[in-house]
Amino acid sequence: MAALFGARVRRLRTRAGLTQAELGDLAHVVSTRITQIERASGAKPTLELARALDAALGADDLLVELWPYVYREAFPDWSRKFMEYAERAVAIRQYAAHVVPGLLQTEDYARAVLSLDALLDSEEQLEERVTARMGRQERLSSPDRPELWVILDEAVLKRPIGGNAVMRKQLARLLDAAAERHITVQVLPFDQGGHEAMGGSLTILTLPDGAEVAYTEGADYGQLIEEPAHVSRYKVIYDRLRAAALPPITSLDMIRSAMEGTYRGSRVPSRSERRRLAQEQLQQSGRGRLRGGVRRVPGRRPRP
Repeated sequence: MAALFGARVRRLRTRAGLTQAELGDLAHVVSTRITQIERASGAKPTLELARALDAALGADDLLVELWPYVYREAFPDWSRKFMEYAERAVAIRQYAAHVVPGLLQTEDYARAVLSLDALLDSEEQLEERVTARMGRQERLSSPDRPELWVILDEAVLKRPIGGNAVMRKQLARLLDAAAERHITVQVLPFDQGGHEAMGGSLTILTLPDGAEVAYTEGADYGQLIEEPAHVSRYKVIYDRLRAAALPPITSLDMIRSAMEGTYRGSRVPSRSERRRLAQEQLQQSGRGRLRGGVRRVPGRRPRP
């Protein structure tokens, strides 16, 4: 992608009749930097530079739109491969132990989370990461949007990352997202005790051909699992988490109480209450199907 970006810059520069030095002056960088970009050598272009080149060459945001793919090349191979899978997935199932998953983060919350990285080099790098993360959320509103099922550990609600104001907006974002037909949010309460995914996050992706991959992530590591037998083990772990989590209706009540400042911790419903809530959820889903068609279940394809 860096080579493609460089080739586009070269073509646009030539078409505009500019030398590398002239383009460098317009973009406020030295001519050798333009040479590096066109040859795909040296440091990757920053988002700020991509914007400057776009403006100087009248590229109508072509280079800015290419930049996230160039940015991704800085990640390890396994991380890039996971992102590629995620962009094609028809269903995404996630468990988050510490923070709201990136697909549902507000910009301010994302900035607060990303700023905690001890290896962050500059404010510019932070803004690049925020821009890339916000860009990945666009798929949730696209025609080929995936089914998204998110389980949040109760700790996510209690940790006001970015401060109370940022956290309230983030919780409101979760409530808005859960109102979408293709998004389900649950909370795993502390009362459920220990489980097999403690300490990190877990994501399971279902691809268009029905294949599945899993991804686990901690504070400073990530692992992509593609072996079907191993993926099956993580699917069982996820199903156990989903069964232990509060029903969606109760989960949203807990999120709302955290947002409104009336949160006092979870109260696990009794078996009869869970049965009643599940029935209410099914009835609501039934009414939704009458209004707008069949809702797909993550991991399953509709029958022909």
